[in-house]
Amino acid sequence: MSIVHAQIRIDAPVRQVWDVVMDPKRLHEWVSIHRSLDSFSAGPPKKGATMVQSLRIRGVTFRVQWTLVDVNEPCLADWEGKGPAHSRARTRYELTNDGDQHTLFDYTNEFTTPGGRLGVAASRVIVGATSEREAHTSLQQLKTLVERKM
Repeated sequence: MSIVHAQIRIDAPVRQVWDVVMDPKRLHEWVSIHRSLDSFSAGPPKKGATMVQSLRIRGVTFRVQWTLVDVNEPCLADWEGKGPAHSRARTRYELTNDGDQHTLFDYTNEFTTPGGRLGVAASRVIVGATSEREAHTSLQQLKTLVERKM
């Protein structure tokens, strides 16, 4: 399993950040590896909501079926994803108030490749530091997007 954790301080209220990160139609505005949104549950985010997203890492595009397994609006969203060849991911958004009109956004992604130890080794070779770099890029894009709207 590989784990990526990234954090950023955004100069906007928690609710404003939440509204952007939890809107599937806005993923293309801030998630650097996002390619398309193939389907999503309509309405406000609730436990059991789903979306199918196409992502691209190191020239490879793949689809992930996401399910929202835990949500505490506007502070926590926990997504579980199923990808190709029985790969799995878990993505967690934690938003906390960091002073007057500021949000601390914690992002964690755990990715499990199929194939046991061989799969883990292959993942390190294929993905390397890309996941961490892309997480930081995405959070910076989110910060720019949200702060620009103020």
